[in-house]
Amino acid sequence: MPRPVIGITAYSEQAKWAAWDVQATLLPQAYVDRVAAAGGLPVLLPSVPDVAEAVDRIDALLIAGGGDIDPARYRSEAHERTGFVRPARDTAEFALAERAFDARIPVLGICRGLQVLNVLRGGTLVQHLPDRLGDERHAPAPGQYGRHPVSLVPGSRTAQLYGRTELDVATYHHQAVDTLGAGLVVTGRAPDGTVEALEVPGHPFAVAVQWHPEVDDDLSPFAGLVAAAEARSASTVVPV
Repeated sequence: MPRPVIGITAYSEQAKWAAWDVQATLLPQAYVDRVAAAGGLPVLLPSVPDVAEAVDRIDALLIAGGGDIDPARYRSEAHERTGFVRPARDTAEFALAERAFDARIPVLGICRGLQVLNVLRGGTLVQHLPDRLGDERHAPAPGQYGRHPVSLVPGSRTAQLYGRTELDVATYHHQAVDTLGAGLVVTGRAPDGTVEALEVPGHPFAVAVQWHPEVDDDLSPFAGLVAAAEARSASTVVPV
């Protein structure tokens, strides 16, 4: 069978290269590299109208990290530290996620991706974790990942993917799950209680993590996503 096509949501930001300084659709290379290394064929999904139609042509969806979700989507006023809100990206990713769930294709959320799934299901977010925790341990310095342990629920899909229940992860986020969305189950937490992993029971593969596995060498979540996409493709092949 051909390699499964993994759609990855992308940023729309002002970017510089060569002689250019223009608006661009972009994504950190690490996401693409990890999906490819896990056996998938990565395809970027831009923040354009009707991009959710791409769900009918991909084998799995990866909702990548990025800026903050518009708090109006979870009925809140914006905190002074909420930033890099991109309405077009919010619209695109919420539509992609909803259609992916309807189609029951595999979904992996990373950082912002976890928050998208939580808000999509009616959940809310802590808009600035240092207000609650008293420090910036989950994003210790601009442009620099921190690290902390995560404990996974034994028997959860996330624990099965990694083959263990204790992880040391790369972290860079200032928001997190507050009220849990409907139909979601928490399967991982940091020592301070911050939600670090979510799953959707009964779905073929719907996993989200708050940390950044794309910057580490462990391919477990990407390999799991690709394997789920392959299994779905195999089950839908019509014999000749």
